[in-house]
Amino acid sequence: MFTGLVEEVGRVRELVSEAGGTRLSISAQVVRLGLALGDSVAVDGACLTIVELEPDGFRVGLSHETRQRTHLGHVRAGDPLHLERSVQAGARLGGHYVQGHVDGVGQVVETRTEGDSLRMWFSSPTELMRYIVVKGYICVDGVSLTVTERGDGRFGVALVAYTRGAVSLPSKPVGASVNLEVDVIAKYVESLLEASGERDRQG
Repeated sequence: MFTGLVEEVGRVRELVSEAGGTRLSISAQVVRLGLALGDSVAVDGACLTIVELEPDGFRVGLSHETRQRTHLGHVRAGDPLHLERSVQAGARLGGHYVQGHVDGVGQVVETRTEGDSLRMWFSSPTELMRYIVVKGYICVDGVSLTVTERGDGRFGVALVAYTRGAVSLPSKPVGASVNLEVDVIAKYVESLLEASGERDRQG
């Protein structure tokens, strides 16, 4: 479980395809502290397992599912990555409940500066739009954000000055891909309503 509060912006060292799969090497300082083999780290919002520790970073494995559902299979050396260690029991939850299970990939469609804030709009796969609501939560590349508007297959968020300085989203150009995770509570509610409707039809 994660919160969507980025601890560090790491960098891609290399992405290597091997006979046994794909491994991603990431440089990190803050997030590297206290890590052990097998620990989970959210990398641009995707929950990945540490397979190798390095003095100033770590390696994770990318499964076929991860490569298909996220943009991580297309990163290049030097690209920034949002990093967050999993939440410890009893820790303060400052963002929202983030599973690290990316639901789909969207794109940056527009950006606009408003004072010291930045407005950003992203496209979303059609099947995810029903879970995106104004004033609700969404996780974009591992960053917990509040939806400010939605419509026509896209949604908007506002990045305050602090967030702009702590994440790499502002540097993404129009057309760049982003990992999206919708609020899991919305999916649970939908599942419960579907089950209730099915019972009513059978009753």
